[in-house]
Amino acid sequence: LQLVESGGGLVQPGGSLRLSCVASGFTLDHFALGWFRQAPGKEREGVSCISSSGGNTNYGESVKGRFTLSRDNARNTVELQMNNLTPEDTAVYYCAAIIPITSDQALCIEGGMDAWGKGTLVTVSS
Repeated sequence: LQLVESGGGLVQPGGSLRLSCVASGFTLDHFALGWFRQAPGKEREGVSCISSSGGNTNYGESVKGRFTLSRDNARNTVELQMNNLTPEDTAVYYCAAIIPITSDQALCIEGGMDAWGKGTLVTVSS
């Protein structure tokens, strides 16, 4: 199972980025999908998670109202739209997938994910 992230880069505070994650060798239809991030010197934390049905999504408190997670099963991708970025959002962002118990379950736990990407770096700086 391989996930490949893209879309990271350098952006000024207040700017936006759109991260994408595409699956290779398998289809994402039956997976809940999530994004995690790890800032320099900090532990990895959950950012957002979307159910396999696409009907449920949850967000970390620090990104609520600024980030939007969506999935496109036809393109086998999941995307994270990040707006109003701050330097505190600087981190390596990882895409991950998990086989959920139900299709409406948006529960992405770092220790339980079934597949991970290698990450894409987002740097927010002026």
